[in-house]
Amino acid sequence: MAPGSVEPRRLVLWRHGRTEWNVLGKAQGHADIPLDELGLAQAQRAAPHLATYRPVFIRSSDLARARHTADALGRITGCEPVLDPRLREFDVGVRQGMTFAEFRAAFPAEYAAWFEHREEDQRLPGAETAAEVAERTVAALDDASAALQRGQTGVVVGHGASLRVGLVAFLGIDQRSWGVLVGMSNCAWAVLEDSNRGWRLVDYNAQTLPEPLTLPDDLDSE
Repeated sequence: MAPGSVEPRRLVLWRHGRTEWNVLGKAQGHADIPLDELGLAQAQRAAPHLATYRPVFIRSSDLARARHTADALGRITGCEPVLDPRLREFDVGVRQGMTFAEFRAAFPAEYAAWFEHREEDQRLPGAETAAEVAERTVAALDDASAALQRGQTGVVVGHGASLRVGLVAFLGIDQRSWGVLVGMSNCAWAVLEDSNRGWRLVDYNAQTLPEPLTLPDDLDSE
């Protein structure tokens, strides 16, 4: 650790494993779809990596695909996952259960506005907007970060789209820029650290642990 630096707090944002609807390309939203066989294996394979962070808590969306992913880590670490509905995926409204092709056929005007005209915060019938999802996800991340002491790590288990917009908003980046991050793969994770320079993204879409950095945390100290 560089001179003058502090032991960081750390948040690990972990996307759930694969589901059958992921394979079929169906919008899941709040549908309570379980992990498929590969998804369970993904969670079991990733959990030992994340256990090396020695998390002091695991907070998870209450939907089955996230909850069962969190359980894989809980069994190794002894941390009982705490369920938080604020970590749910977007409520996708009428698009739930549809592929993109089915959505385009059923709602051509809404599809065009969303995809062709890039009106990403348009509200579909019954659905949440990106701003609404970001607000509730950030509230959950704020509570999680406030529960961490220096040197501690917490794991947050959720969903690809809601974690992405929540992460960007949590870091104070304008909502219009959330698309600069690609979606996280099933059972991949992002790592946020708060040391002497505030919260920063230090790893994204990870599925293994990186080698430790040897450079000082604050290059301006050189």
